[in-house]
Amino acid sequence: MEIAMTSWHFDHTQTITVEILEAIVVEMQDSKSGVKGSDQKLNVTTIPHVINGKDIITWITNKMKTTPEEAEAFGTMLVAYGYIYPLQNHKKLVMCNDTSLYRFQTPYFWPTQKWVAEDTDYAIYLAKRNIRKKGMLEPYEQVHYNHLHEWLNHKWDFIVMQSTEQYKAGKERKKPDRVVFDCQERAYWIVNRPPVSVCDSGLFKTLLEALLAKYATTYKNHDPFLAPCLPSNPWQTDNDTYWTLNMRLVDVPTKMRVERWSFSFFELLNDLRGRDDFKVFLKKEFSGENLAFWEAAEELKWGTASSITSKAETVFKTFLAPGAPRWINIDGRTMGLTVKGLDHPHRYVLEAAQTHVFLLMKKDTFFRYLKSPVYKDMQKKALNPEPHNFSPAQLENNAKNRSLGIHPITLWQQEEELKAKAAAASAPVDIKAMMSKIDRK
Repeated sequence: MEIAMTSWHFDHTQTITVEILEAIVVEMQDSKSGVKGSDQKLNVTTIPHVINGKDIITWITNKMKTTPEEAEAFGTMLVAYGYIYPLQNHKKLVMCNDTSLYRFQTPYFWPTQKWVAEDTDYAIYLAKRNIRKKGMLEPYEQVHYNHLHEWLNHKWDFIVMQSTEQYKAGKERKKPDRVVFDCQERAYWIVNRPPVSVCDSGLFKTLLEALLAKYATTYKNHDPFLAPCLPSNPWQTDNDTYWTLNMRLVDVPTKMRVERWSFSFFELLNDLRGRDDFKVFLKKEFSGENLAFWEAAEELKWGTASSITSKAETVFKTFLAPGAPRWINIDGRTMGLTVKGLDHPHRYVLEAAQTHVFLLMKKDTFFRYLKSPVYKDMQKKALNPEPHNFSPAQLENNAKNRSLGIHPITLWQQEEELKAKAAAASAPVDIKAMMSKIDRK
C-alpha cells in the first residue's frame, strides 16, 4: 500500500509506504523528539498523553521541512487512516491547526493489523455501547444498530451475550483506562465501520424480490436457456429458420416477438419491426410526429460527427420552429432549452426534448396501441412455428449443408435502403419542381 504525497522532503521520494508512515507515527510518540503530550481533563476524567493539533502540525512542518498547509494535509491523512483520533469532535476526521485535542491510536487498531470490519463485530460494539449509554445512542449509531439488529437477527442472542461480557470486563478497568479504550474503539469504528446498504433493508429486499419474480415470470418463455427456440435452435440443428423468421425487418413476425412488444415501450421501440407496426397505428391517429422526432434525435445522437449540424438544422425546421410541418407539443421550458442549445448543436442537444416525448408516448400512446385493432390484427397474423424434430441423420445432413447465411453488413445495407425508400415516399411533394419537370418534357 502506498499513499501519494503532493510534496514531501522528509527523504527523497514523493510516495510514502505504510511502513514509513507508521515509522513516522512511532517517532511522533518518542518521549524526547516527538510531539509533547500532557494530561487533559475530559468530562471530569483525566486523560493521559493528549496532544493538540497545532503541536502536531508544527512537528510535521519542522520534521518534513514542508509548509504548514501540507503538514495539515498530512495530519488529516493520519486521522483519516486511523493513526490519530480526535477526542472531542470525533466524527470530523480532520487535523485542525488549533488547540483541538487528539490522541495516538493504539497499534492494535492500526490498518496494518488487517482487521476485517465485519458486521458482527460492529454489532457487538454497538450493543455494548447501547448498554453503556442506556439506549441513548447517537443518531447515526442508532441507524446502524437498528439495521444490524434486523440484518443479524438470527444471531442477535450471541451478539448481546458477547457485548454484555465485554461491558462487564470493561467495568473492571480503572476509569481513565476505560475512557481511553472507549475512545480508541469508537475512533476505530468511525474510520472502519461497515456501510449501511439500502439493499439490505427488509422493504427494499421485498420489493427487489417482487420485481425479479415479475421479470422472471414475464421473460421466462423468451429466454433461450429456459425455453426452446422455435422452430429449433440453429446452433444445435444447423437450420437457420429461426434466424430467418426473426430478422429485424420481416413482413410477418412470430407470436413470441409480437408478445414481447407488449412487455414495455422500450421493447417495442427497440424492435424495428415493432416500431413499424407502431407507426401504422400512429398514422391512423394522425399523431406520428412524436415518434418521428424521437427517431431524428436517435439519428443525431448516433450519427457521424460531420452530419450533426445539418441534422440539427433539419430537426429544428421540421419539429421545433414556429409553423413547422411536424411541430411537436412539449412544455415551454424544454422547448426553450432545446432551441437555445441548437445554436451550438452536439449529439445530446435533443436529450431533454427526446425524453419528454418518450414519456408522453409511453404513458399514453403505447397503451392505446396495445388495445388498438392494429396490434390485435398483428397478434392474429403472427406466425407460430411448429418445432423441428430432426433425426440424427437429418442433423448430420444439416451440418454438411451448413450455409454462411446473410452477412450482418448486407442486412444493414438492405435495411438502410428500405428506410431511405420509406423516407422518400413519405417526404412532402415539391409541386413547383414537379410542374417544372412536366413543362420541360
